[in-house]
Amino acid sequence: EEWQRWGTSSPLPTVVVSVVRQLLEMESVAGEKMRFGGVGSKLKATPFFLTPLRDPEGDFKDVEDKKHRAVYETLADSDQKLQYYSARQIGCRLLGSRGYLCQKCWLPMEDCMCSKLAPCNLWRGIRFWLYMHPKDFLRQNNTGKLLWQVFGIQAASLCLFGIQEHEDIMWDAFQRSGKEKVSFLYPNKSATPKSVNDLKFDDFTMNAGLQEGGVQHEPLNLVLLDGTWSNSAALYRRLKERWTAIWGEEDIPCISLSMLSASVMHKLRPQPAWDRTCTAAAAAGLLSELHMRPELSAFKLEEQAEAVECSLDILLDALTVRRVRLGRSITRKQRHRRDCI
Repeated sequence: EEWQRWGTSSPLPTVVVSVVRQLLEMESVAGEKMRFGGVGSKLKATPFFLTPLRDPEGDFKDVEDKKHRAVYETLADSDQKLQYYSARQIGCRLLGSRGYLCQKCWLPMEDCMCSKLAPCNLWRGIRFWLYMHPKDFLRQNNTGKLLWQVFGIQAASLCLFGIQEHEDIMWDAFQRSGKEKVSFLYPNKSATPKSVNDLKFDDFTMNAGLQEGGVQHEPLNLVLLDGTWSNSAALYRRLKERWTAIWGEEDIPCISLSMLSASVMHKLRPQPAWDRTCTAAAAAGLLSELHMRPELSAFKLEEQAEAVECSLDILLDALTVRRVRLGRSITRKQRHRRDCI
């Protein structure tokens, strides 16, 4: 139940259970409380004045680091190593965020913004999948979480990179729908670039929820890669490998937005190029472009896009207020000064 309150309907992954148990057992044996902090709730070294009788092997962080590296080296293949890496990232975030972050909006309790968000129904002809890198899981300024906060976890489902149970749930849904009903929002990655206008909707999708002979027809699956741009390459490679393994095709169906504008989140986290934006803003742009298709205009997709944009404004306000209260800067230095054409 605690796991699912973070934004997923999946069972607690067994590899995450294993990592969390290892951490708690080590904490019990060491007689030393785990300390987390910084971006991603990383394990922190214990200050010397708190541990005058320090273990000669090092503090908890050092011992845990040695043990997890030893476990990592024993794993047989790259896939097992990836699963363990992802599980450890997620396990540390779960333990480090317990009692500190709101389980819905992933902000510190005192900055919770849940009461300000207005739920909205997503058109049942589409379904979002948030394919999230573990380093973005429980990250306070992550925007992908806004989609299931606004639309619900069945309309916008979380899938964590490297977590087998999550990935199997997503790909099972894709196989039920068929490859014609799966597209990935990732610019300039298809051999033949496609736009939102190239998405195909059959009669059953247009009449979302329509059943024939007691069979419920599947919606169009739209996958958003949720992570930093440097991490998105790993997300894309794993999606492509699975796509090729299932359907035997090298080229996966990627679409680009034609009218992408800067997200309000650029004020706090600027993007490296003009055609790159945060996950929620990309989803809002996608909904807006779908609304412009005449056959879809009746499904109020523009209102759904506005609901996402409003949630971005609320997140930006919450993060800004928090930074001001803590005496931190609310502007970010420009790291990329090259013109991107």
